[in-house]
Amino acid sequence: MGDDQGQAHQLRFTVLGPVRAWRGDVPLNTGSPQQRALLAALLLREGRTATAAELIDGLWGNEPPDAAIATLRTYASRLRKSFGPDASTLVSESGGYALQVHAEALDVDRAEQLAGQAEKARAGGERARARELISQALDLWDGEPLAGLPGPYADNQRTRLLEWRLSLVETRLDLDLELGHHTETISELTALTAAHPLRERLRELLMLALYRSGRQAEALAVYADTRKLLADELGVDPRPELSDLQQRILQADANLNAMPTGTSSASQSTTVRPAQLPATVADFTGRAAFVTELSDQLATAEGRVMAVSAVAGIGGVGKTTLAVHVAHAARAHFPDGQLYIDLQGAGPTAVEPEAVLASFLRALGTPDEAIPDALEDRAALYRSTLAGRKVLTLLDNARDAAQVRPLLPGAEGCAALITSRARMIDLESAHLVDLDVMSPEEALMLFTRIVGEERVNAERDAAMDVVAACGFLPLAIRIAASRLASRRTWTVSALARKLGDERRRLDELRAGDLAVKATFELGYGQLEPQQARAFRLLGLPDGPDISLAAASAVLDMDPDDAEELIESLVDASLLESAAPGRYRYHDLVRLFARACAERDEQPPSERAAAMSRLLDFYLASAARVYAIERPGDRVVDHLAPTTYPGLAFLDREAALDWLFAEATCILATARQLAGGDTLRRAVDLLQATRDLAESGTYSHQCLQAGTVLLQAAQRAEDTRAEGRARTVLTFAHSLSGRFDKADEEAQHAMLLGVASNDPVPCGQAANERGIIAIYHSRHDDAEAYLTRALEAFRADENRPGEASALCNLSRVHVSLGNTDSAVRLAEQALTIYRQLGVTFRLANGLYAYGLALRHAGQLDMALTQFTNALTVFRDNRQRLWEGMTLYRLAEVHLAAGEAAHAATNAEQALSYLRGIGGEWRRGNVLTVLGRSLDAIGQSGRAHACWNEALGIFDQLGAAEADAVRRLLSPAAA
Repeated sequence: MGDDQGQAHQLRFTVLGPVRAWRGDVPLNTGSPQQRALLAALLLREGRTATAAELIDGLWGNEPPDAAIATLRTYASRLRKSFGPDASTLVSESGGYALQVHAEALDVDRAEQLAGQAEKARAGGERARARELISQALDLWDGEPLAGLPGPYADNQRTRLLEWRLSLVETRLDLDLELGHHTETISELTALTAAHPLRERLRELLMLALYRSGRQAEALAVYADTRKLLADELGVDPRPELSDLQQRILQADANLNAMPTGTSSASQSTTVRPAQLPATVADFTGRAAFVTELSDQLATAEGRVMAVSAVAGIGGVGKTTLAVHVAHAARAHFPDGQLYIDLQGAGPTAVEPEAVLASFLRALGTPDEAIPDALEDRAALYRSTLAGRKVLTLLDNARDAAQVRPLLPGAEGCAALITSRARMIDLESAHLVDLDVMSPEEALMLFTRIVGEERVNAERDAAMDVVAACGFLPLAIRIAASRLASRRTWTVSALARKLGDERRRLDELRAGDLAVKATFELGYGQLEPQQARAFRLLGLPDGPDISLAAASAVLDMDPDDAEELIESLVDASLLESAAPGRYRYHDLVRLFARACAERDEQPPSERAAAMSRLLDFYLASAARVYAIERPGDRVVDHLAPTTYPGLAFLDREAALDWLFAEATCILATARQLAGGDTLRRAVDLLQATRDLAESGTYSHQCLQAGTVLLQAAQRAEDTRAEGRARTVLTFAHSLSGRFDKADEEAQHAMLLGVASNDPVPCGQAANERGIIAIYHSRHDDAEAYLTRALEAFRADENRPGEASALCNLSRVHVSLGNTDSAVRLAEQALTIYRQLGVTFRLANGLYAYGLALRHAGQLDMALTQFTNALTVFRDNRQRLWEGMTLYRLAEVHLAAGEAAHAATNAEQALSYLRGIGGEWRRGNVLTVLGRSLDAIGQSGRAHACWNEALGIFDQLGAAEADAVRRLLSPAAA
C-alpha cells in the first residue's frame, strides 16, 4: 500500500506543449515563463548537471540581467518549494543544478520509449503494433512544445521537438501505407505538404498513396509540382528517391502495390495471420486420389503467380469436407494464414463479393474505416494486402466464376481452393476437379467410423444396404450414421428397413440433386409436428439469415417459445446458429425445407400467411424507425395497414441498429413478395426504409428491389403501387447520380400520384424533380416543381416534407443570386425541424442553411452549420451526406482563403464518396480539390484533378464541364 501511495504522489512533468508539473493529480505552480524555462532546461538534460553559466546563457542569451545568478537561485528556490516533499529532486551541484526524476515522469521520455518500442515492433514485422505505438507517442503532444517559453535554449529545443514530431508523423504515415491505408492518408498528406512544402519525404508518401489509390495522374503531378518548387526556391532537383518513385509510377511498377522493400515474408507473417478454416472432421475417409491431386496443386503455389483449384460436384457429395481436409494438410505451405467463406452460391441470395472482401480485409488487419466501398477498390486493397504473403483462401459453395474472380489473391505464393456445384470452365487457369460419389468401400468405411466397428461388423450386409440407399453420398451417409450412433437401441437392420420402406425416397436418393433432399428426410421424419412446421416455414424467406424476432413472426409465436423450438432444430443439425439470435439454413437444407412446405404444409394458404406476417413485421418495425427519424412525417400514416406487430425501440440508436442489421433481409423480402395482396405492403416497406438508400451502402439493392416491385405493379395495373415504386426508384437513381433516369421516374410518379390521389408521390416526386432541376441548372423548373411539392406537403400537413421543400427552394434562390431570400427560406426550414425535434433531418436544414450563408458571404456562420450537420449525418450513418458536407466545408474554407483546410476536406469527401453518390458528385469534389491544391502551389496535381473532373462532366454531358475548361485554359495556352 505504501508503494501505491508513493506512486500516486510522484512528480510528473510535460514539455510537449505548455511546461507543467503535477504531484500525483495535483497541479503545481511552476511560476513565471522564465522560471518554467529553467524547469524545462533541467528536465531536458536527462538528470545531467547544468552549470550556472549554461543556464544563464540558455535563459537570456547574450543579454542576461545584472543579477542573473541571484535570479537563477530565486527560481530554483521557488521550484523546490513548489515540489513540496519532493524538493530534494532539484539538487545543487558544483554551482549548477540538476533535476533527478524517474523515467516515467516526463512526457518526452515516455514518447521516446514508445518510439523505440515501435521501431523494434516494426523491425520484427509487427507493423500494426508499431503504428499503434507511434500514435501513442504522438498523442503525448499538447500543441507547441515548450509553449510560450523565452530564451535561446527553449527556442532550440522547440525546433528540435517539432522536427522530431514531424519525423514521427512521417513514420506513422509510412506505416499506414504499409498497412494498406493509402486512401485514408491522402487528406492528411495533402495538408502536411501544404504546411511543409519543401519536405520531400512527405511528397514521396503522398505520391505513393495517390498511386495506390488509382490516381496515377495526380501522383505524377505531385512530382512535377515538387520539382518546380525546389528549382524555384532552392535551385536543386528532387532527391533520388523521389525521382526513382516517379519513374516507377510511369512504368506502373507492380511492386509499388506490394509490401515495402526490405519487408520479409517472415516479418509479414507476424502481423495478422488469420486462421479461419473450419475444423476438419476426425473421421475423414477415402478420397485419396483427390487429396493427392489437390495437395500437389497447393504445394506448388510458391513461385507461381497463383494456384487455383476448383472442386465441382452435386450437393452432398463432400466438396466442403474434402476441401477443408486438404486445406488443413497444406497449412505449412501458407504460414501467413488461411481465409474461409461460405459463399452460399446454391441459394437465392449468394454472398456478394463486396461483403466477402470486407470480411477478409478485417481478418487481415484492415480497420473498418479503411475499407473502401466500391468492389474494385476493395479487391485492389485485398490484393495489395496479400502481396508478399503466403495465404490460402478457401471459397466454399461458390455460385459461379463471376462471384469468385474478385476474391482471388492474384499474388505469388498465395492459393485459392474453390468448391461449387458448377464446373468453372470459365475460370482462367483454374485446376478443375470433378468430385463424384464415394466408392462402396469408402462409403462403408465412413459409416463404420461413425457408428462403430462392433455394430457394423455384426450386420455388414445391412450396413452395405444403408450406404447404397444413401446413394454413396457422403452427406447422406453421415446423417444416417450419426442418427444410428445416437440411438443405441436401433440396429443397423432397423435403419436399413426404414430406408427400404420408402421406395420413393430410395428413388430420390439415386437421382442427382434429389439425393440430397431425400437424405434430409431422415432427419425431418424424426421431428415432432411443431418442429417440422417451424422447419418448413422458416425455409420460405429469401434472406440470407433470419433474426429471432422475424422468425417469431413467421411462426406466429411468442419469441421465447420460438427460440426454444428453433434451438431444437439447431440441435438436430437442420438449422445453424449464425450468431446469437440469428439463424440460417445451409443452402441445400433450405431447398429441402421449401420442398417440404410445398408438400406437407396444410392448408397451403399457411405458407402465404407466414410470409404475410413476416412482411407485416418488417413494415411495422420499419415504420417505427421512420417515425423516430422523421417525427411529424405523414408518410407513416399513408403506409398500408399491418395486422402483425413490429418491434418497439427504446431509442434512435437501437432503431438504426435494427434497420441496418436487417437491411439485406428486408430488401430480399420486399423483392420476394412483389405480387398479389402483398404488393402494396412490399412497396411501402421500401418507402419506409429510405434511410438504407440514403446511406449509400444499400443504394444498389434498393434499386434492384424497386425495379422488381415496379414491374409487379405494372403487371397488376395498380396505380398507387406503381406511383410509390417509381418514387422509390427516383430516390435511388438520384442518390447514385443517374439524374436523367431519376427525372424520368419522378415525372411518371407525379402523374400516377395525381391519378390515384396519393399524397406520397405528389410531394416526394415533385421534391425530387426540383432537386434534379437544381443539379441541371434549370432554376425556373426547379422553383416550379418545389413550389408544387411545398403545396402538396402543406395540403397533407406533412411538416418535415414542407421543411425539405423549403431547404431546396433555398438552394434555388442561392443559384439565382437571391441570397437574402435563400437565407430566410433555410431559416424557415430550420425552425420547422427544431420544432419537431428532428435529428437526422435537422442536418438537412443545417446543410441548406450553410449553403445560403456561404453565398451570402457569412463564412464563419456557414462553417458552423456545416460542422454541426456533419456531426448529425455521422451519428446517423449517412455516409453519402457525410461526404457531401465535407465537400461543402471545403468550399467554405476555400472562400475564406484557407486552401490547405479546403484540400483536406475535399480529400476526405472523395474518400467518403468512393463508390456512392455517382460520378457527377465526384466531379464537383475533384474540381474544388483542384482549386484548393492550386492555391497551395500544387498546380500540377490541381490540373490532374481538373482533367479527371472534365472527363467525368464531358461523359455525362454536364454543364460544369465549361467551368472546368476555364480552369484548365491557362495551362492549355
